[in-house]
Amino acid sequence: MANFKGHALPGSFFLIFGLWWSVKYPLKYLCRRKKNASIGSKAGFHRLEIAEGIAKASFALIGMIAEQFVPDGPHLKLYNYEEKQWDHLMNWQHATMYLFYGISGLVDIVVHSTNVLPVALDRLMLSIAVFVEGFLFYFHIHGRPMLDYHVHQLLVVAVFGGAACIFLEVFFRGVIVLEMFRTSLCILQGSWFWQIGFVLYPPSGGPEWNQTDHNNIMFITMCYCWHYAFALLIMGLNYTVISWIVRTKLKQTPSMEIGLLKTSERDQESEDEI
Repeated sequence: MANFKGHALPGSFFLIFGLWWSVKYPLKYLCRRKKNASIGSKAGFHRLEIAEGIAKASFALIGMIAEQFVPDGPHLKLYNYEEKQWDHLMNWQHATMYLFYGISGLVDIVVHSTNVLPVALDRLMLSIAVFVEGFLFYFHIHGRPMLDYHVHQLLVVAVFGGAACIFLEVFFRGVIVLEMFRTSLCILQGSWFWQIGFVLYPPSGGPEWNQTDHNNIMFITMCYCWHYAFALLIMGLNYTVISWIVRTKLKQTPSMEIGLLKTSERDQESEDEI
């Protein structure tokens, strides 16, 4: 959708997943490092992977329906025979992007609920979905005004960076550095989609940006860096909170184990007396 809502919708999806990953991966890493089974278990994280796949497929379905059946959408009509031209190709491109994320979600569900497919296939399919997103946007922006072209070009940088990072995860699974880098780029994508919406389609009738002013190009590039700094800040705060929670649980666990041990000793003494 070539409007503010059309950019806010995918932006919200990416922000939700990015923020979720900024909690999930530090928790998984710290639990594995501290060997603390009281907080997270393999079975628990396994179920989370399935739930994540369901959420990804659901969001993708919502996106495809929204792109097709908005009032000014194509309604599954690809070619206009009356005017003899393609119909609403921008909506079709966005729907195609959602389609591959939907396939990635379905692969996640199958991989983590059965033994039919190799585990690494979930990362490979996600890498393909992100690459397709970047591929579509790369050819989506040709012939656009200068500022329009630039904001989408910056988005493509984050998208292709994410695709490359996820592809490395196919071979280096569970590496926290790659997982956190991918998370930062996902948050960046989400916030930048919102920024594109505000720049190109100001809500509430706000003033439009000058598409040919070079100062706007300079500012929006600097703004892109601020968005990434914001993503890193969010990740740092979440990592700190998760680390504190894990340490707190670790301090409580020994006392609980000692209490259970004393209880079992008292029970044993009672049995001996009997």
